[in-house]
Amino acid sequence: MIKFLKTFKNDEDGAVTVDWVVLTAAIVGMAIAIYLGVEAGALDLSDGISSYLSNFFS
Repeated sequence: MIKFLKTFKNDEDGAVTVDWVVLTAAIVGMAIAIYLGVEAGALDLSDGISSYLSNFFS
């Protein structure tokens, strides 16, 4: 049992997988945050252009 625990403690086969999962989750989270920021800005810009054009042609 002691040998098994020492081998289990020193085994690092899954560490790379965990690193990639965390890295991928961080990238997806950042992409969502950037998308939401750009979406809000684009909607504000399009509302401003629409307002300007409706006042210009009225």
